[in-house]
Amino acid sequence: MIAVRKLSARPGIDVCNVPDPQGRPGRGMLRVRVEAAGICGSDLHTYKWSSGYEFMEERLPITLGHEFSGTVHTVGSGVNDFADGHRVVCWPVIPCGKCEGCERGYPEQCRDRSIVGLHRDGGFAEWVDVPAESCLIVPNSLTPDIAALAEPLAVSVNSVDLSEAGPGDTVVVLGPGPIGLCAAWVAQHRGAQVLLAGLNDDARLKTAQDMGLEHVVDLARANLASETRQVFGRDADIVIEATGHPDSVSQGLRLLRPCGVFVAAGIHGRPYEIDLTRFVREKKQIRGAHDTTRAAFAEAVMLLSDHGGVLSQLITHQLPFSRGSEGFEIANGGAAVKVMLVPDHAEKEGSQ
Repeated sequence: MIAVRKLSARPGIDVCNVPDPQGRPGRGMLRVRVEAAGICGSDLHTYKWSSGYEFMEERLPITLGHEFSGTVHTVGSGVNDFADGHRVVCWPVIPCGKCEGCERGYPEQCRDRSIVGLHRDGGFAEWVDVPAESCLIVPNSLTPDIAALAEPLAVSVNSVDLSEAGPGDTVVVLGPGPIGLCAAWVAQHRGAQVLLAGLNDDARLKTAQDMGLEHVVDLARANLASETRQVFGRDADIVIEATGHPDSVSQGLRLLRPCGVFVAAGIHGRPYEIDLTRFVREKKQIRGAHDTTRAAFAEAVMLLSDHGGVLSQLITHQLPFSRGSEGFEIANGGAAVKVMLVPDHAEKEGSQ
């Protein structure tokens, strides 16, 4: 089978032929036939071999991909809630089951978790074995590509959950990539007033408008503080940062009203210095949002079921696994929102 892999600790990815899995999957595992898999920001960090991803080196070579949907092909022993033919998505976090967070029933707080596609083989291949407890069944009405949006949408739902955004709140979202765009959509869907900001992001902001986002701004042509006050008539209650750029953190904190909430959802390549005295005097809050929760994942599946037509506009490109290198180049270029990779046989069937 064709797989998109990381072979060594250097920039780039490799498209390889690897053997199909043999035998029955292990106890508690599902063998899933992958039908669609999205390229994520974490995949791009791996592609560029960014700082912070050195933990992968001892696990290489590895098949990438953690935003995927597929159909259960074979069920391992000890699995009772899934059957061959079930269509599933995967929450790619595999908790250790032993730490305090796991024992308290919060696997997202696991201190020794592993991630499908980063610590072990992922979904950029026709077949992947994943723990059954990490999977959720999705309705047959969802097409594979839309179902594969569940993981990034769940990450965005979690960031909005942490912000506590609700009806009447004013929310600025920084960064119109998939996570920021979804967070803006979710916050607006919950009744908040939302301003989504980008920088030289015409294509992505156009996608946001097509999805019904009422207020967008490109900071190449406007001042964020002025735009925020023009749209809301006041400072922001909440800022969700999804860029990974320190300048966005500085801008976002300045926009917040006293006691406002800043949610950091972007992955940053270097430390950020904060004026802690001013931060304390203004009684602002910073909350870190990474990954998601099972409840947020379930909500994401529900939102895709109810609003799949709107959310499908996130998918701007689709390529077969054999063109994975091209897909990563497109995703890294900044104009795409979500690049979806599919097995080569699916690409051929779809073109007929």
